[in-house]
Amino acid sequence: MLFHGRGADERDLFPLLDVLDPEHRLLGIAPRGPLELPPAGAHWYAVHEIGYPDPETFTDTYARASSWLDDVAADAGIPAERTVLGGFSQGAVMTYALGLGAGRPRPAGLIALSGFIPTVPGFSADLEPPLPRVAIGHGALDPVISVEWSRRARELLTDVGADVTYSESPGLAHSIDPAFFRRLPAWLAATLAVAA
Repeated sequence: MLFHGRGADERDLFPLLDVLDPEHRLLGIAPRGPLELPPAGAHWYAVHEIGYPDPETFTDTYARASSWLDDVAADAGIPAERTVLGGFSQGAVMTYALGLGAGRPRPAGLIALSGFIPTVPGFSADLEPPLPRVAIGHGALDPVISVEWSRRARELLTDVGADVTYSESPGLAHSIDPAFFRRLPAWLAATLAVAA
């Protein structure tokens, strides 16, 4: 499951599902953020300060996305531990929240591209093992979400024992590094093999 960034929509990610699973053996889903906010497009939460999503919109979206994920898992008959969540920008924030949130089922892996682990009143991450495998990618020149946020996530997750793959792309701004993304199908296969 891939979560899009701020101002985009699920169609933005369909080509990435093909890269991750070119043989279409897996169930690939990309939902749309529930909010329509300026300047345009779909959003997962309102942004007032990077690192700290708006509590009201984040909390509502988190509850809705949690319920949606649980329903998809039940309908598809795929347990959480056989799923991988991923996202870019706001979608990476939702990936961290839904994959690490206290009381949430643990997925096999997380792909977080140019995001951060959110700090929101009422939300807490459960960093007790077992933790999902995590692939983090971020552009070193990102002017929207500083690469420092991914460095912090890598340090925090590594310190609590997570298996973290980290890539910092020199010269890249707020974007997905195609070279790093092309490495993710092998990471995905290994992640799902570990979870089997």
